Amino acid sequence: MFLAVLAALLLTHPGGEARPPRTVPIPRVADAVVAVDGRLDEPVWGRAAVLRDFWQYLPTDGVAAEDSTVVLVWYSPTAIYFGIRAYQDSAGVRATVADRDHITGDDYVEILLDTFNDRRRAFLFGVNPLGVQADGTLRDTTRSIFATSTTGTSEAYAVDLSPDFVYESRGRQTAYGYEVEIRIPFQTLRYPSAQTQDWGINVIRRIQATGHETTWTPVRQADASFLAASGVLAGLTGLRAGIVLDLTPEVTSTVSGGPGSGGGWDYHGGEPRLGGSVRWGVTSNLSLNGTVKPDFSQVEADVAQLQYDPRSAVYFPESRPFFLDGLEYFRTPVSLMYTRRLVQPDAAFKLTGKSGGTSLAVLTGVDDSAGSAVHPVYNWLRLQRDVGGQSTLGLALTDREAGGRFNRVGAVDGRLVFGGAWTMVFQGGGSVTRDSGAATWAPFWSATLNRSGRSVGFAATFRGFHPDFQTSSGFVSRVNTAFASVLPSYTHHGAPGALLETWWVSLVVDGDWDYERLFAGDTPNHSQVQLSLGSTIRGGWQLSSALYREWFRYPAELYVDYAVMGCAAPGALPTDTVAPACARPFAPPAWLRNLGGALTLSTPRFQTFSLDASVTVGSDENFFEWASATLVIGTFDLTWRPSGQLRVNLLYDHQQYIRPDDGSTVRVRRVPRLKLEYQLTRSIFLRFVGQYDAQRTDALRDDGRTDAPLLVCAARAPATGACTAYTYAAAVSANALRADWLFSYRPTPGTVVFVGYGGGLEEPEAFRFRGLYRVSDGFFAKVSYLFRS
Repeated sequence: MFLAVLAALLLTHPGGEARPPRTVPIPRVADAVVAVDGRLDEPVWGRAAVLRDFWQYLPTDGVAAEDSTVVLVWYSPTAIYFGIRAYQDSAGVRATVADRDHITGDDYVEILLDTFNDRRRAFLFGVNPLGVQADGTLRDTTRSIFATSTTGTSEAYAVDLSPDFVYESRGRQTAYGYEVEIRIPFQTLRYPSAQTQDWGINVIRRIQATGHETTWTPVRQADASFLAASGVLAGLTGLRAGIVLDLTPEVTSTVSGGPGSGGGWDYHGGEPRLGGSVRWGVTSNLSLNGTVKPDFSQVEADVAQLQYDPRSAVYFPESRPFFLDGLEYFRTPVSLMYTRRLVQPDAAFKLTGKSGGTSLAVLTGVDDSAGSAVHPVYNWLRLQRDVGGQSTLGLALTDREAGGRFNRVGAVDGRLVFGGAWTMVFQGGGSVTRDSGAATWAPFWSATLNRSGRSVGFAATFRGFHPDFQTSSGFVSRVNTAFASVLPSYTHHGAPGALLETWWVSLVVDGDWDYERLFAGDTPNHSQVQLSLGSTIRGGWQLSSALYREWFRYPAELYVDYAVMGCAAPGALPTDTVAPACARPFAPPAWLRNLGGALTLSTPRFQTFSLDASVTVGSDENFFEWASATLVIGTFDLTWRPSGQLRVNLLYDHQQYIRPDDGSTVRVRRVPRLKLEYQLTRSIFLRFVGQYDAQRTDALRDDGRTDAPLLVCAARAPATGACTAYTYAAAVSANALRADWLFSYRPTPGTVVFVGYGGGLEEPEAFRFRGLYRVSDGFFAKVSYLFRS
């Protein structure tokens, strides 16, 4: 009933003021011979359809683009061709010989092809002035000023650059700017089977010298849907993809080393591992993928992430090639389909595509047993149905089974766009889990209402997860919680050429509860008020600040093993055992109150460097001792491009909790990460990644109260559960250095040669680089080749 009411509401509000799309008939040329060399000098380009008269989208919309862009487009029976002439001061063009998908520091143009013309998702084909590629998918998302707090004008779309498509592109710099030529074979695309069809299209251009983003069709920041403003390539007919069959066999050899049982160093592995993947285009809009023992050794190690609440899990994005193709079909508002749960599949297959307004995604995989006799089996099913203009209704089902135990999740969801600027995203369902004995059912729900006004915006979110809810096939950072927030915002747009291009202000009021406390009508466990102010300054500078006030309720479940030392113990060692008679109850305050602020700066993408930096300072909850602490968080991301082929990236994360009474540090984590990439050619590069992760937690004490040492229960009586022995919460530290080297040859996606080495080291004291000792290392080599029919 609820879905029917929402659908009726949507259909009676078709999206506000209708704007007819810019429509261009596209010519079909069957006999043209074109060399993709970055020069638009063949006669066929004179017959192409012309896209011109671009409009600025960011930071201010509704203004004609300062720099002219002309896009030429035509198609043959087997491919679609684009020619780009981008006009600007040639001295200001940003261009490097970068690795695939690493062109965000350059000037670039992105072609968006909505082949189903449904205004919901699009293929993205990006190129920089040298023709270096960045590709993936683009989909509408809920605009939120808080999501990109440095800009104040967050995009109404999300780009996923993970998928890699096979297409050709070449570019060159010219006296007037740059020129790029692109050929996209129909084998690469999914599209309807109709004899004659229209495709949605838009073109995004980024000019780094000004920090402006322009689009071919005028897109308003007040629009709830970015793709709804797309134009149309009209009258495509007689498309021939042929037999779409991609076969990618691969051979991998890995040697891993580590400390041996006899005190030496042992290596194991080295045997060639055969595997591979196949993709079959069942129809022009439906693809079947399969893989057997795929190798993921080329995937770069995950960037270390800081954790703020020990009750919340940390999310790492998917980056493995097999899972990336068609990944957008598996997305849900709550991440119920997290393919990294399938760690090392022995075999997997998936079916993805769209037909008649319904998209389908199915994935089944058998995971490696990891030494156990049981092989977990995963199943994902995702269905989505288009409703009205830009809206969808969906169904998600997941299942994980292993040795008679299972976890199954089912949910319905929707994204409803109405009134021109309003979007509602919702999802609700539950899990059924059997670990042993009877199965347990538990619900979850999530809803977001958003108004994406050009000046006045609003967002409200409400979600909850029952304590027994589980998703073994998805990712939820924390259960037994309910959350609510409201976020009004205001954005001011300056006149064209103004120093202050935009400024904005927003207010966040939110709270979260333990699930049952919400339904009991209790106050939130945590509540926050945050005021943010930001601006975009001419030339691409972005600056923002925030002031927050928050309240935290004591989470007793985290401290059931804690006690306070109640006896004099001169000369006690951290390894000493403490008798229960010396343990006093841990009695921290019921609430902590925090006050702090943050500052964020982003420079323009200059020719040789760019910087993103943020600093947060203020009082915060010290979870280790449940006391107030001074929090210092800093993130610095510096990219230096000394030449068109060398790229240096330094990322540094700093997290420190300082006791306010004596200035001692209770917890500090410092993570510098250095990445060096040298691009010999577009297909060959060398990469080095070094990451140091230094963590130290001080000996814990009853800070701000008795200042006595904290104790942790080490043993409990089996019958009563009473603690029979305590140990000191002693200081701990870990200092780990990781270094990875890679040689990569990748002329096209799927055809690769990788040779690499990775090693881990540790040392007693942080950043001394004395006494380093190896704890692991490994060598790998991989060869794969894409056979395409």
